[in-house]
Amino acid sequence: MPITTVALIFGGKSAEHEISVISARSIAATIDPEKYRTIPIYISHSGTWYLGGIAQDILDIDLAGIMRNTSLENAAATLDRMVETAAQEPFGHDFRAAGIDVAFPVLHGSYGEDGRVQGHLETCGIPYTGCGVLASAITMDKALTKLCVADAGIAVAPSRTILSSDYVADRDSIIGSIESEFAFPFFVKPANLGSSVGITKVHRAGDLPGALDQACFLDTKVLVEKAIAGREVEVAVLGNDDPVASVCGEIEPASDFYDYQDKYIDNKAKLFIPARIPEPLQEKVRSAALRAFRALGCRGMSRIDFFVDEKNDAIVLNEVNTIPGFTDISMYPLLMEASGIGFKELVGRLLSLALEP
Repeated sequence: MPITTVALIFGGKSAEHEISVISARSIAATIDPEKYRTIPIYISHSGTWYLGGIAQDILDIDLAGIMRNTSLENAAATLDRMVETAAQEPFGHDFRAAGIDVAFPVLHGSYGEDGRVQGHLETCGIPYTGCGVLASAITMDKALTKLCVADAGIAVAPSRTILSSDYVADRDSIIGSIESEFAFPFFVKPANLGSSVGITKVHRAGDLPGALDQACFLDTKVLVEKAIAGREVEVAVLGNDDPVASVCGEIEPASDFYDYQDKYIDNKAKLFIPARIPEPLQEKVRSAALRAFRALGCRGMSRIDFFVDEKNDAIVLNEVNTIPGFTDISMYPLLMEASGIGFKELVGRLLSLALEP
């Protein structure tokens, strides 16, 4: 049986760069060497691509440990120093000359999860894991995602979309209108970032300007969204034309909400698999996840997050992640494992799905 050569693409220009590195390290350590030859491709913070060499060196370091023991900033600086001292020529994007058969992008957030890299790979004629260009672009934008799934009959939280340029031009007016429209607490979110980067739960008027300043700095579009009561329930979906949904998982945040610090640094959130909701309600959540997956045109994989209130059987979609985390605490692989698909098999299935016609 011939060996398939996989380009494991990680890093990237988004604020989730370091999480991408940690996810890629997990995949590289798990991928079946008897079936696949892995070629790492690292995209630096500045957007330069490197094949092998420094890319492998970065995969070999324990970046998660650096983040836990020092800081995210120190982890980022460590990567930059490694690139600066490597003196390696950038990758020329000639995937075929490198012998690459299929790509596995592990790029969280902007410039990776949003369809740009997917479009580049399609232009180069390289199949890849995960969703296509359109689904990646739509789901990266929280505002557009809400419009699409609402059209499919799935409930979403009431929200308002603000352009950052409008906020900069008329800051006081927008702050005043938000305060009159939304009851505290509510969320302010960059529309196109993941891993809870830049998200603030606003409890009082004095917190709103700082929340908007931060979100508008990170993105050109910002979502102001009503806080929904309920359990945070997630479903992993796997497949192309006939996708399957995992068991439901639940996250109980250690802080006010499941933020970046709670996800990747403190690691104090509690995970419950299966979720602590009745089985009939779990089936409704799984059904809603599959409906959202199809409505958005997703393929390969997605993690679909909901707020669920078992008191009234309310199911509200929170967001869709087309390249979910693959760290040792990430819900997507944990949910699949609980559904009978271990990490190694999961990686293999994703690559097989990518190579389907």
